[in-house]
Amino acid sequence: MADAEDIQDAARFHVGVAHRSEPFFLKGCEHLDWGIKNRLANIFDPTSGRTVMLAFDHGYFQGPTSGLERIDLDIVPLARYADTLMLTRGILRTSIPPSYNRGIVLRATGGPSILKELSNEEIAISIEEAIRLNAAAMAVQVYIGGEYETKSIHNLTRLVDAGNRYGIATLAVTAVGREMTRDARYIRLATRICAELGATYVKTYYVPGFETVTAACPVPIVIAGGKKQPELDALTMAYNAVQQGASGVDMGRNIFQADNPAAMIQAVRKVVHDNATPQEAFDLLQQLKG
Repeated sequence: MADAEDIQDAARFHVGVAHRSEPFFLKGCEHLDWGIKNRLANIFDPTSGRTVMLAFDHGYFQGPTSGLERIDLDIVPLARYADTLMLTRGILRTSIPPSYNRGIVLRATGGPSILKELSNEEIAISIEEAIRLNAAAMAVQVYIGGEYETKSIHNLTRLVDAGNRYGIATLAVTAVGREMTRDARYIRLATRICAELGATYVKTYYVPGFETVTAACPVPIVIAGGKKQPELDALTMAYNAVQQGASGVDMGRNIFQADNPAAMIQAVRKVVHDNATPQEAFDLLQQLKG
């Protein structure tokens, strides 16, 4: 205990200077509690307000798909370039070094494999498990317009309740069924419903008219990388999305199935965080390839 005789009278009160309260940088998140904001700041870069999420949770229904045969050899070296990792708890425990200190987004729903109808998912993780694994967010698949729409929405709302109770964000992942038209009208519907029901942020697809999607959604949106496409096309999609209001990208196959995944994720970062044009990012990609 400090010696009372050495205590000096306080003097630096800065009377007349208003208390500084830094506004939170993410859309729609200003009124969240400190803990969930802190976790979101480990997903989104506070300087750019955007994120490069590296998604490799595909194995929860696809098994060891191309590029994900060996997480320890093919994915772990890429983690240093990602703002956050999106993965399953099994891969987190078995393959990701505990020294990784950025946000972890846990796949929180599961159900049928690729051999079956994919829309009938259940909550696959408890909130206690998410806390135990120090998750920053839980990802839930939402099938607006699908056969099991109501069940997936119920999954979302239950995870929102649990996440808000303990300060963990909820990522709603909008799925587009084969019978759906992947256009701005549908994406506006799906993302707005997820936001209205409490999702902290939403993952969806980039479509023409995407600026209307981000304008109509009161929480951050990240775009899904989708199927593998030529590198310049993937970089162009990422550029267009962030210029039209996306808060980042959640890429998987366009990174881990690239000829040089480490170079590709760095090029994506250049687009997302530095507003590099697709050609500038592509030039960087070629340089990094050597």
